[in-house]
Amino acid sequence: MYGAPLSSKAKKMMLLGAGELGKEVVLEAQRLGVETIAVDRYENAPAMQVAHRAHVIDMTDGAQLRAVIERERPDLVVPEIEAIATATLVELEAEGLHVVPTARAAQLTMDREGIRRLAAETLNLPTARYEFADSLEELRAAVDRIGTPCVVKPIMSSSGKGQSVCQSPDDVESVWAYAMESGRVRNNRVIIESFVQFDSEITLLTVRSASGTSFCAPIGHIQKDGDYIESWQPHNITDAQRLEAEHIAKSITDALGGYGVFGVELFIAPDKVYFSEVSPRPHDTGLVTLITQDLSEFALHVRAILGFPIPEITLCTPGASRALKSPIASDAYQVRGIDKALAVSQTQVRLFGKPTATVGRRLGVVLSAGRDVATARDRAETAACGIEITHP
Repeated sequence: MYGAPLSSKAKKMMLLGAGELGKEVVLEAQRLGVETIAVDRYENAPAMQVAHRAHVIDMTDGAQLRAVIERERPDLVVPEIEAIATATLVELEAEGLHVVPTARAAQLTMDREGIRRLAAETLNLPTARYEFADSLEELRAAVDRIGTPCVVKPIMSSSGKGQSVCQSPDDVESVWAYAMESGRVRNNRVIIESFVQFDSEITLLTVRSASGTSFCAPIGHIQKDGDYIESWQPHNITDAQRLEAEHIAKSITDALGGYGVFGVELFIAPDKVYFSEVSPRPHDTGLVTLITQDLSEFALHVRAILGFPIPEITLCTPGASRALKSPIASDAYQVRGIDKALAVSQTQVRLFGKPTATVGRRLGVVLSAGRDVATARDRAETAACGIEITHP
């Protein structure tokens, strides 16, 4: 029970990270009468444009983070990105702050080392072979042991930043340099993973709520340099693969605890399902649920963290999403061709409203439905190809 937004009895939710995913969370929270505060490192971030209030801080600075939380005194703090002073969240949680899903989950999943060791060494879940390196010399030795091709990632990054495939020993220096310049938090440590031969890669959105644990239909996706380009739902896997995927997802999310949506990424190989990564929040590939499900991943997240029940999750239609990525850098970009995209049957366009464009930055998404996944993917591709991001 709580009062109207901006009243003395309001339920207050603070988002740490105000990008496109946070924007959808804010909108869903406001539909349930929640007062929202958006925090990010730059002005006019997408969620700031729809929240009741906004603050610009360096979220990796523990003192700044504590100050804004103590000023606002939110009922819930919802981390939406990895680059946060999670040690401060742990301290504040011990003092009574409600962090979603938990401060420990935010801390572990910010660090690829922590979550990989939890999955592989504590829970004994199947993963790719891995090692860690703190220097170029250690990376050379690890690549020699694991073999090529292998994947190299900063232990602290998101949306594929800093991730690359080391095709041969000659690539070691370049992948190290890329990882060092692209991590979300400055840290000279990388994870090296063996290259898993898989048929597909999926996201299994896992919802922990007062109703127990439930799953959305598997989401297939294509990534380039670790960043999602396209996703679709449902992705076809066997019953045995689905059960194995759900077992892995439940094991890792139970270990993290708390309520909310978790984006569990998995490799589907012919003989096994491998754990890849987990985000304790809605996932970018899950944007497709805005058109496929009766309750999107954002609606499910807000319901779960408010302690409300989650009914059976219904897949209403096959669908697909296609990211709109900028080919240019501009402080005054323009988007053209929206009319062409919206002329495609059963298609929606969501522009995020990011204030500036950089090369490769995701500025929007196309969502399409269809009688089957193939039709939806074709429609999303057609619509996305009609949209141009240009200089004025």
